[in-house]
Amino acid sequence: MAIEISRLLDVVIREKGSDLHLAVARPPTVRIHGTLRPLQAKVLEPDDTVRLMRSITAERHQQELQEQGGSDFGFTYNDQARFRVSLFKQKGHVGMVLRLIPSELLTFEQIGLPAIVKDLCLKPRGLVLVTGPTGSGKTTTLATMINFINSETYAHIITIEDPIEYYHTHKRCVITQREVGIDVSTFAEALRRGLRADPDVILVGEMRDLETIQAAITAAETGHLVFATVHTTGAANTVNRIIDAFPTEQQEQVRTQMATTLEAVISQALMPTADGKGRAAAFEIMFNTDAIRNLIRENKCFRINSFIQTGGKQGMILLDDFMFNLWAQGRISFQEMLKRAQDPDALQQKVREYTQQHKS
Repeated sequence: MAIEISRLLDVVIREKGSDLHLAVARPPTVRIHGTLRPLQAKVLEPDDTVRLMRSITAERHQQELQEQGGSDFGFTYNDQARFRVSLFKQKGHVGMVLRLIPSELLTFEQIGLPAIVKDLCLKPRGLVLVTGPTGSGKTTTLATMINFINSETYAHIITIEDPIEYYHTHKRCVITQREVGIDVSTFAEALRRGLRADPDVILVGEMRDLETIQAAITAAETGHLVFATVHTTGAANTVNRIIDAFPTEQQEQVRTQMATTLEAVISQALMPTADGKGRAAAFEIMFNTDAIRNLIRENKCFRINSFIQTGGKQGMILLDDFMFNLWAQGRISFQEMLKRAQDPDALQQKVREYTQQHKS
């Protein structure tokens, strides 16, 4: 009997899965609380993945798959949920990964984001970067922050995404959501045009090329509050990555721009909880203090971590320290913490000292 996409999507929603993987020579597989679990279903054949793909994919994206070997889009399933779809070819066959986009917007408390981050949402201007690897919850964090602004302030918010994931309704704010590939051709183009639309807050789904990075920095410089994601881990790495994206002769100028416009870097990781029944987020938070501005200007980003470590009173924390606290509370396992550690040796030493203290 042929597998229907609706039955598979129902399983993802019911089991609170995050992703559905459809690949030839393997049964449909769902990621639940960070672990991949094959379903009790037939092994998929090439015809199955093509049929499943066609049942949810518009002609335009099917054409893009044929011409470019892949396509990304979002779709709503029966008013129950939204999915983001990554469509691709591998070994000549069609494969798909469908990411479930949670329908409810979560609060700061629900995702474990420190309340001090709310202050960032109320800044009049500047650049706020949310970073981390794929699947670390960056989109959810940004959706929470945008929802807070939408609920607490009167502003025009423009979001630029590929594809749109969370749908926001107008609350106190006017909210404009533009999808790259449907509403506008590129992130950079959307940013340029967005500046003429009287925005207060701009969300850039991904700073994936030099043109977009440049446009985002300019938007922050010209008096807008800009949120953007970068695929990096740690505040220092993020600042370096952005500066290194520019040609050598421009880097000095970009350092000065970053020192002036950057407000904060929030770096995050998502890991299974110790009981295997959910996931916990860990955050690194860096606020751009005068001391850190000087480090960025002087090309001494390697010293940023020590300033974050001593900036606890201002609400700063290193990712490793946040994970250590989660481990000490029994929320995550030692193995999961170590897997994502920036400095595993230092973290292991901290665990040894903690264990000794609690023995005596």
